[in-house]
Amino acid sequence: MTLSEPPLLPDQRRERLLADLHAHGTLRVSEIARALGVTTVTVRRDIAQLADEGAIERVHGGIRLPRGGDGPQFSAAVEEPGRSTSTDEASLPAVGMVVPSLDYYWPEIVRGARDAAPDAGVRIVLRGSSYDDVADVRRQTAWLLETAGIQGLLIAPPTIGDEAAQLIDWLAGLDIPVVFLERTATVGLYQEHVESVSTDHAFGASLAVRHLAARGHRRVGFLASASSPHTPAVRRGWQQTVTAIGLEPDAPELISPDHRDPRWDDEIDRGIDAWLADGTTALLAHSDREAISLVARCEERGIRVPDDLAVVAFDDEVAGLANPALSAVRPAKYTIGESAMQLLSKRLQDPARPVHRVLISPQLIVRDSSGPRG
Repeated sequence: MTLSEPPLLPDQRRERLLADLHAHGTLRVSEIARALGVTTVTVRRDIAQLADEGAIERVHGGIRLPRGGDGPQFSAAVEEPGRSTSTDEASLPAVGMVVPSLDYYWPEIVRGARDAAPDAGVRIVLRGSSYDDVADVRRQTAWLLETAGIQGLLIAPPTIGDEAAQLIDWLAGLDIPVVFLERTATVGLYQEHVESVSTDHAFGASLAVRHLAARGHRRVGFLASASSPHTPAVRRGWQQTVTAIGLEPDAPELISPDHRDPRWDDEIDRGIDAWLADGTTALLAHSDREAISLVARCEERGIRVPDDLAVVAFDDEVAGLANPALSAVRPAKYTIGESAMQLLSKRLQDPARPVHRVLISPQLIVRDSSGPRG
């Protein structure tokens, strides 16, 4: 079957699957998905129905024809998470976790997932990668698959660019359940969603703008790093809320290089000049590091925060350490990790379960940098 042919109906898919199974004896989920031109999620639904009907048996990573009696299941350790009789963590099934940083933002997400792992009857094998190195993320994942023998994967892959799109397609086609952390994506002919748990970044931006409006600010500008995968959602929340609550439109925005980039100083000066000339009195800055660098530059130029320019940061990793302490939107990082592990556990138990996309609301932490104004 090619993607240019009409898609098969569910009954036709299952008939084709059974015919191929009779021909080959065993099949892997990824092989079935490629042959039918559908995602692995769709294949797992078909497998679950056929298994319930007794037409096939599940084996690790795939299926086979029944051999009579009570055939082997997908995996006892996977079908029954949380019921391991061993107290030795090393004996538990492994779940891989690949995150882009081990020292900023992500440690709390890792902790949430690790704390939830025992109840899921699994252990986590952690690998660090980077925010934008597609080859490294793939290499780390391949190691987990080939060496650690993982039965599920929690991952925050790059999402920008053609190489990232190819990586996401590869991840979605793996034989094991995959849950994206703080990332969302669609794959396949029908743009089906990959299972994910993420912060509602647009809502977080809305919290910040509404807070600044309540402090009397009518022009709220925007600063964010071009390298952050969350910048589009935060920017969307800023724009939509400014319009929805009737603030003055078209306040200047700056999508900047990373704060460590040699161009940062020139770019942030350009932004500050634009905000002051435009009468902007408040700013949403994503993330903490950009916000702190902004405040430091304002201080060097004699611009007072919050008197001349109020600032709300986004991440709340180190915002409270700044001078003045920065108000910040705080994602529920621990809950993101915990929820992702719970979601993966349920997928392992029930491969036919509908795909879930979980959005978790952040909260606003108010400190000195955003007021009072009156």
